Amino acid sequence: MKRIGLVAHDDMKDAMVAFATAHRDRLAAFALVGTGTTGARVAQGTGLEITCLKSGPLGGDAQLGSMICEGQLDALIFLIDPMSAMPHDVDIKALVRLATLYDIPLACNKATAEAVLAAL
Repeated sequence: MKRIGLVAHDDMKDAMVAFATAHRDRLAAFALVGTGTTGARVAQGTGLEITCLKSGPLGGDAQLGSMICEGQLDALIFLIDPMSAMPHDVDIKALVRLATLYDIPLACNKATAEAVLAAL
């Protein structure tokens, strides 16, 4: 079963829940892994089973990065807030860099997330 990582900045968590709700049936076919708050919000809002890691700023971004390095993620949906600076920006950049380096599909907005789901 393919694994998809889910993470969203604070101001994008509602958008992630809305995305997951709209694509619930499709997402249910995958093993889902999320950073703590994002994963919990999506699970609560959709009823999907999600393995929740630590919150992003507390190491969840790094945990997802490690999973990418170990070949344990097939895609990453990371809804980024383009209007806010993040205090853990270095972790975010590292996660995006690893997804790029290990050549896994990376979606940073709803349009690309829908394209990634269609491609998987």
